[in-house]
Amino acid sequence: MSAACALGEAGYRVQLIERRGYLGGRASSYLHPGVNEVIDNCQHALIGAYTNLIAFYQRIGVADKIHWTTNYTMIEPGGRRSSLGASWLPAPLHGLPKLLSCGAFTAGDKVSLVRAFTAILLGSGNDPHESLGAWLRRQGQSKGAMERFWRLVIASALNSDIDQIGVNYASMVIRGLFMDSAQAGAMGMSTVPLSQLYAGVPEFLSARGGRVSLNANVERLLWDQSSKQWSLSIRGEDAELRCDFVVLALPFEGCAKLLPLLPAVEGKEKLTQQVESHTHWPICSAHLWFDREITDLDHAVLLDRELHWMYNQSKLQRRPGNYIELVQSASRAYAALPREEALAQAVGEVGEFFPEARSARVVKAALIKEVRATFGVPPGVDSARPSARSPWPNLFLAGDWIATGWPSTMESAARSGHIAADELCAQSGGTGRFLTPDLKPQGLMRFLSL
Repeated sequence: MSAACALGEAGYRVQLIERRGYLGGRASSYLHPGVNEVIDNCQHALIGAYTNLIAFYQRIGVADKIHWTTNYTMIEPGGRRSSLGASWLPAPLHGLPKLLSCGAFTAGDKVSLVRAFTAILLGSGNDPHESLGAWLRRQGQSKGAMERFWRLVIASALNSDIDQIGVNYASMVIRGLFMDSAQAGAMGMSTVPLSQLYAGVPEFLSARGGRVSLNANVERLLWDQSSKQWSLSIRGEDAELRCDFVVLALPFEGCAKLLPLLPAVEGKEKLTQQVESHTHWPICSAHLWFDREITDLDHAVLLDRELHWMYNQSKLQRRPGNYIELVQSASRAYAALPREEALAQAVGEVGEFFPEARSARVVKAALIKEVRATFGVPPGVDSARPSARSPWPNLFLAGDWIATGWPSTMESAARSGHIAADELCAQSGGTGRFLTPDLKPQGLMRFLSL
């Protein structure tokens, strides 16, 4: 979508082909038949550092549908609350007062975290071949810091185990969330179901001579050397589509299905190997409707249990009822549980954090297992991330897994679309430039950033 809208704005006539009946891919919503509610396939949050995602939202006119906060409430079993967030101090000190007063961490935990943050500030943690786990052990992190911060906040943000995360990507998250500026670390959550964010995309493209085709699947791509055009065979369309340029905006497994159908050229084998190097990590979400309000919070970080995050969708999305979404990241064990067992565990755990839930009745419930939620970012993964330019003429790649410099996030997806649009414009002589620069560090970080 970000590539299509950018190219439409640049004057190209774009056809966006989507195999599903709705837009958004892994960041979408749909009517769940079991509960007769529109739910997100999993909660997707953004941060202020997501400059390209925000630019995409601004382009299609939905930036005002994001709720922003700079405060992260942490809850321990039993209900005790503490928080992390910004203060009046200049970056990178803006988060220090709340960290030092946070009851979820012992004094030793806080010393550990400050030591690790300082190491990152001084340039450590940038080795693309070292795991986060190995780096943390070298930094002598305490048990509390490991369990309640690194394994929860950071590992869940990157949706993987600490020993399967490249420390360079963890350092990027730390800088964005806690160092560069309060603006970069602000957390944003959609106030509407995710697919409603994209309702303006078909109109945006139509106004510029383009269109969206839903329930349409590309089954074959053929390059016509004489006309210098691609011919696409699309299931659900009556005729083949001929076009000057193609952007394959696919997850890596979708790309793998199309690669064998493309002509043999230099670079195809390398791209195939890159695609085959990636792995998925799941995210699960339990959607619970209670017969009464169980919390006044709109979101929270949950400590020491299987579930990691709570989002109060009745408050965030102004939904009727008392609708709570609970998210569990980076655990294949939870994803493997049967539905009833996983939901029972979610209901039991939510009662440990919100006492009102113990006497409340669950009116209805849904469990979503997004087994292909993200791609892993292990040490050395950058060698498996191709550029937007493919080995074939006039064909470009997009998707969160290509070489964007970011982990598996909505920002990486939006950024990849803008990179592909820029590459296409450059090759065709267009003037469009859409890749949005990163936010500049603020406060003291203007002088301390390496």
